[in-house]
Parts: sequence; C-alpha cells; structure tokens
Amino acid sequence: MTGMMQIPSWLVYAILSAAAASLVGIFGKIGMAQVDSTLATGIRSIIMTLFLLAVCGFAGVWSKVHTVTGRSLLMIVLSGLAGAVSWLFYFRAIQLGPVSQVAPIDKLSMPLTVILAMLVLRERPAMWNLAGVVLIVAGAYLASMPARS
Repeated sequence: MTGMMQIPSWLVYAILSAAAASLVGIFGKIGMAQVDSTLATGIRSIIMTLFLLAVCGFAGVWSKVHTVTGRSLLMIVLSGLAGAVSWLFYFRAIQLGPVSQVAPIDKLSMPLTVILAMLVLRERPAMWNLAGVVLIVAGAYLASMPARS
C-alpha cells in the first residue's frame, strides 16, 4: 500500500525490548519471595547465558567470533559488567521495595544514557529530545512517589 508509514526496525526492537523488560521486575519480584536477591541474579544470569548461547547457535553467528577486535571485546565486557552490577542493584531494590516505585527510578538510566551519549559519543539530540528527557525525569519522580492512603 502506498502512503503507509514505514515503522523503523530499531523502533520495533525497542518496543519489544521494553515489553520484555517490563516482565523482568514482575517475574523477579515473585521469584524472590524467599530467595536472596544476589542468588536470584546469579540464577537469572545463568539462564540468560544459556538462552543467548542457544540463540547465537541457531542464528549461526559463532563463525563470526574471530571478527571481534580487542577494543570491541573490551567494550562488550565492560557493558556486561555494567549490566550485571545494574541487575544486582535492581533485584535488591525490587526485593526491598515495590516494583511500581523501583521501576521508574531504574528508568532514569535513560536520561543518564542520553547525557553520556552527548559527552562520550558526541551525539547531539534536538531540543524536543531533551524536553522529552526532562519529562522522563519528572515522570520518574512522580511515578516513584509512594501511594497515600
């Protein structure tokens, strides 16, 4: 059909990522009812590792492992470590507090990422983008406020 708007593939993947990520806190909170948060994060990491190894196998990408350069590997390792630390803190936070309040604060990673992208990657978001970031910060604050009886 002509005239239909083409949705960028990155947007489709970003929406799918958000949908999947929304389930992490819910399943994690239920699963940690009687489990230490660090142990739960470790078990989650094993499951993720096995799943991702299988996905790479089915996608046939293991033959490309030789194309990963030293710098790329270092950045991927640092990304993995940052993700692991993030999940340790996230699982502890949802164990101690309500997911509905922890999740908005966790999403402050987005404004922090935009700031770091500007500083490190020299990205230049438009003013509309920055206004959206400010609204996300305000929204995270409002969404994380405790319910009043």
